[in-house]
Amino acid sequence: MTESAATISVIINERSGATRNPDAGAQIQSLFDKHGLRVRLERVREPGDLPARARQAASRGDVLVAGGGDGTVSSVASVAVETGGTMGVLPMGTLNHFAKDIGVPLDLDHAVAAIAGGQAREVDVGEVNGRVFVNNSSVGLYPRMVWERDAEQRRGRNKWTAFGLAMLRTWNSYRTVTAHVMAGGKAAVVRTPFIFVGNNQYIAQGFQLGGRSRLDEGRLSIYLAPECGRFEILSLPVRALTHRLGVDARFAAFQATTLTVDVASRRVSVAVDGEVAIMTSPLVYRARPRALKVLVSVNH
Repeated sequence: MTESAATISVIINERSGATRNPDAGAQIQSLFDKHGLRVRLERVREPGDLPARARQAASRGDVLVAGGGDGTVSSVASVAVETGGTMGVLPMGTLNHFAKDIGVPLDLDHAVAAIAGGQAREVDVGEVNGRVFVNNSSVGLYPRMVWERDAEQRRGRNKWTAFGLAMLRTWNSYRTVTAHVMAGGKAAVVRTPFIFVGNNQYIAQGFQLGGRSRLDEGRLSIYLAPECGRFEILSLPVRALTHRLGVDARFAAFQATTLTVDVASRRVSVAVDGEVAIMTSPLVYRARPRALKVLVSVNH
């Protein structure tokens, strides 16, 4: 970016991690000031308002910068894809998966420097029934877990306590999903506790669990566990971290550019980048190659 670049709208989700710090806005303003960039801070209290605020900024010709976690990034990215704009990322959430995978520094000072002096990189996104996602989407256990986690947080639990209780309750109410799945011209009926669809390929074992080495292959990665029972599902994260997931774990993985998932219920809970949406079956997934322009460090 240059001094003549458009104004940057930093869209801050006030409910995300570090953005709850009352000094976060002043800190962000100061960091951009150091680079001589024009910045407009857009504080958003309700996550559901993020897309509308991003569209307002895009209509002014601003560069969009998402200040928050993966859910915030996903909301802003959907608008950047829709409008053909360029976006930057300030990783201010708990996990920041997308930022890590595209090489955005987790330190705010360096993340701002990447926006100020970086270059636009084109990366893929996924889409399900018209909704864009940057990380992943799933049906089955995970949407239930997210719902339980959010319910616990509304009761005042901190994020990690809420997550632990959500895992326990989801496991206690374990059930499978039966779905007609079609990908690559092949159809099958599967019964599985989850159907996980990633934007490009996820590393499924080792200490990089959940990471992606590339975001520009134009593929969706699909993971199922048709033969996993209740106790095996609980052991999967441990086995992944101890490098034993790929040895004899009974799950299936494949790649495709499109995927259709048709479940018995017309309305189905779908996790999309950590948020739960109610969608109408069938779920139609597709890869959208290089649809999103993101500012990253020149040397990445």
